[in-house]
Amino acid sequence: MDEITPKALYLNRRQFLRAAGITSAAALLGACTTPAGTSAPSALANELTKKETALSFNNFYEFSLAKAGVAPAVGKFQTSPWTLEITGLVDKPTTFSMEQVKQKFSSTEHVYRMRCVEGWSMVLPWQGFSLADLLNEVSPKTQAKYVRFQTAALPDQMPGIGETNSFPWPYTEGLRLDEAMHKLTLLATGLYDEDISKQNGAPIRLVVPWKYGFKSIKSLIKIELTTEEPDTFWNLYAPNEYGFYANVNPAVDHPRWSQATELRIGEDQRRATLLFNGYEEVAPLYQGMDLKANF
Repeated sequence: MDEITPKALYLNRRQFLRAAGITSAAALLGACTTPAGTSAPSALANELTKKETALSFNNFYEFSLAKAGVAPAVGKFQTSPWTLEITGLVDKPTTFSMEQVKQKFSSTEHVYRMRCVEGWSMVLPWQGFSLADLLNEVSPKTQAKYVRFQTAALPDQMPGIGETNSFPWPYTEGLRLDEAMHKLTLLATGLYDEDISKQNGAPIRLVVPWKYGFKSIKSLIKIELTTEEPDTFWNLYAPNEYGFYANVNPAVDHPRWSQATELRIGEDQRRATLLFNGYEEVAPLYQGMDLKANF
């Protein structure tokens, strides 16, 4: 199972389980989100993170360094009108408005685990579409090998930027083109059946579930295809701690803490971290690579 769950199927499964007397979200997600050929992480359930938690526990340094400080700081952030530019090594460079994005690309529900490099995790129901659909629309050139992503940087609307001048703003991230084209790589425009909130990356963000959360860049304004590996925000700021690939790997510790286990937000028991966050279908992307050396 690739953990891409169309909303109708998700709701049908929910109705079926209720009819069978199985009413917990834990049981529902156990049925819907464990990849084929793998077991659930430890003996613990994959229960959806509570909506209020996901909306109030956020890393978004453009607004605040404090997780609980992000949501109260987004009030001035204007997400409409909004454009997303796709440029670089493509045959059809395009700038989409969000209205055009929503008209052109059909949104479905994708229930994904999210693992933060800090050692905590969530399970979130995104609404969005495959990044590959957007990239195919602009026709990557044969020379394109990487994809660079850029977040909005608006100091007058994002108070955290002015408080953290030492950071290499704007926030940027990158993927190899084959990673970007993988069916699990998502552009999310919604969360919990609503438009995605400002603190969660409105109006459109990247979600790459087998990588640590900092790779899933928020509030996208630009996507650029390149021949060379792009610089990324955290790799520029602390290259000894944050690599380009950042695949979830329990065998590779952060220099300041272990990555062998994680704490699911809302629980009090740590669970074992899974290679690729449990999304084993991405393993062929890294065949022949030393996963410890290529963090």
